[in-house]
Amino acid sequence: MAQFDVYKNSNKNTHGAYPYIVDIQSPLISELATRIVIPLGNISHFKNEQLDRLTPEINYNGELLLLLTPQIASVPAEMLKKPIGTLSHFRDEIIASLDFAITGV
Repeated sequence: MAQFDVYKNSNKNTHGAYPYIVDIQSPLISELATRIVIPLGNISHFKNEQLDRLTPEINYNGELLLLLTPQIASVPAEMLKKPIGTLSHFRDEIIASLDFAITGV
């Protein structure tokens, strides 16, 4: 598992709104049984939650998604089986959204 890897949301009930999740956990703490993730939401479901710094737009695989930083969560590491891509090229935006959520800056 690598930081900023993208995984399909395997939950059939939520997949439509949240098609992917992003592993944001540092590789320095890989021995934990859980991973810290942020869901990527279809922008059509979350237009009212669009705030440039807190929920930046992410274009992934031709889909316009929102990084839903306020919905940060922890999931069992075993739930994340095969990454389907990476958002490492959005590293600055992801880190900035976390910083904004925590410090307001």
